[in-house]
Amino acid sequence: MLKPIEVRALPNHRLYIKYSDGAEGEVNLSDLVGQGVFEAWRDHDFFNNVRIGPGRQIRWSDEIELCPDMVYMRLTGKTPEELFPQLKRELAYA
Repeated sequence: MLKPIEVRALPNHRLYIKYSDGAEGEVNLSDLVGQGVFEAWRDHDFFNNVRIGPGRQIRWSDEIELCPDMVYMRLTGKTPEELFPQLKRELAYA
């Protein structure tokens, strides 16, 4: 299971993130700003308060968190099937 081990906010609604497998880099989240709960990200101090939650989620508050797998896919460009090979096998039998 991939785990984020470091996260910090960068300017322009980007994150620096590092994962347990060594993958690291910047992820741009600006496309989410202002949509639903992500309205709160317009406050730069709020966005800068990012941390890793107890369930390995990328979180800002109890209401705002991101799945670490989604962030990993944005970082690496991998598809869900590449990240979870069992999905491909299960779909083949559907």
